[in-house]
Amino acid sequence: MINKQLLQKRFSKNARNYDKYAKVQKKMGMELIQTLPKIENAETIDVLEIGCGTGYVTQLLCETYLNVRITAIDLAPGMIERAKERTKGMNGITFFCGDIEELSFSSSYDLIISNATFQWLNDFQSVIEKLYGLLNEDGRIVFSTFGNKTFHELHTSSRKAKETLNLPIHHTLGQSFYAFEDLYQLCEQVLQSFSAFPYEMKGKQLIETEYFPTVKDFFTSIKKIGANNSNKEGSYLGPAFFKELFHQYETNFMDERGVKASYHCLFFSMIKK
Repeated sequence: MINKQLLQKRFSKNARNYDKYAKVQKKMGMELIQTLPKIENAETIDVLEIGCGTGYVTQLLCETYLNVRITAIDLAPGMIERAKERTKGMNGITFFCGDIEELSFSSSYDLIISNATFQWLNDFQSVIEKLYGLLNEDGRIVFSTFGNKTFHELHTSSRKAKETLNLPIHHTLGQSFYAFEDLYQLCEQVLQSFSAFPYEMKGKQLIETEYFPTVKDFFTSIKKIGANNSNKEGSYLGPAFFKELFHQYETNFMDERGVKASYHCLFFSMIKK
């Protein structure tokens, strides 16, 4: 389970650092925007953005659609502050600080969009059910999140370090993510529960790779965007474990470009017909 108070605190604290370190998240946001349909007429588009962060996707939405009304939500007040700074002078944006898992809505939307946020949900299925129910006819949900192959180098190194030190293997370093196939199936189950509405769903997955001078630099980049472990459950592994982890990582996943970190990026689009 994600500790939402800890998550909120970490993202607020690191909001000023986020854009410098969140290179993959920005690529994912651009990928989402490029999947959106072109709308030539002057029709107003009502958008709900979940996890607006520093406003990167919010700004792109304003540049993509001339007549857009955006309700942009984020858990972290510090992120909302940065998003307001980024979009200063842009019309039609209402920012709201809150947890999508706890909020209720009275409006409906033509587009619901979320970039690199749904991995922080404790009950993914309930959120998708709620959001799909908010769509207008021909409305769509588009979102990106991280898949189970994210940071496989880190998890492999962690497992080898535990084996070397005879530590319990079942203690995970960080949170777990859905496999693409499992998330696709879960989304389909939600859509099929709305039997009165035919739907169209698409999904795809990509691997993005970053390189860092050292393992410490990789850990720093995660911390600087507030994305370090926010699970309620945790265990103290100690300095000996991390020393061995760094050794395993640099031995197995380092070349002339630095240490490798893979991001498993998942993209989904759901249209209510």
